[in-house]
Amino acid sequence: MCAFHISNKEDIVRIATDFLDASAYNFVAQDEAIRPDLAGMRIYEDPLVGCASAEDAYLSSLADNEAANITMPPPKAWLTSAATVISVFLPYTERIRASNRGGDTPSDEWLHGRIQGQECNKQLTLYLRNALIEHGFAAMIPNLDGRFWSAEATRLAGRRSFSSNWSERHAAYAAGLGTFSLSKGVITEKGVAGRFGSVITSLRLDADPRPYADRDGACIRCGQCAENCPVRAIDRRTGKSHPPCSQFLKEIKTARSTVKFPYYGCGKCQTAVPCEHRNPRKR
Repeated sequence: MCAFHISNKEDIVRIATDFLDASAYNFVAQDEAIRPDLAGMRIYEDPLVGCASAEDAYLSSLADNEAANITMPPPKAWLTSAATVISVFLPYTERIRASNRGGDTPSDEWLHGRIQGQECNKQLTLYLRNALIEHGFAAMIPNLDGRFWSAEATRLAGRRSFSSNWSERHAAYAAGLGTFSLSKGVITEKGVAGRFGSVITSLRLDADPRPYADRDGACIRCGQCAENCPVRAIDRRTGKSHPPCSQFLKEIKTARSTVKFPYYGCGKCQTAVPCEHRNPRKR
């Protein structure tokens, strides 16, 4: 699979970048294109990669965190030999982002980014996991593990509503990739418009520093995401409310799904905002 040794984060970045450049998963297939002109469209730009120690105090604090609305076991509960959590941010291309600026419903390009893009995200994390295993390290993907759960509006077996036992956003925050936004996304150096994935491994990599003191340090609280939201699910003071957002996504799914794919998405809080493709604190 990989012709070179894996020993540092730069190797991980190289593997992920090469995958996105070459894999068919990162390009819309002709037989999947919603419109003919979308065939061959690239989904993600080059990735950002961050690393956190498996013993990171912030990750440990999420084991039962009411404030964060999460019950997230620490990395060693997922993989006993865990040394590092690798978080990857996949930023959407300009074409996808630009197509979704304005309007109250997601663009066709954005729907491809959400559905085919998530499959690409899955395949990339599998590729990284397999590369690590091939090089002699243990590795696993929490959100593809049989122990993973995600609850929406209803509480199941005592689980909090709109919660899960592994959060890609919190893993990204721990790995130094960015801070939280008013819309509850994570603002990276390449913005908020994209998807996150993660791999836990026994390979010990240097933990990236978190160059921020505040949980929402990159957010300038401009409120543009609240203005853009079609269902007003974001409050300028309290942030995002999940129920109206979830209901809107269900309506989009009903309206836009095809026989082949359950299309849904929105992304209006991630596009046409100052944090769309950059950290707005850095100009």
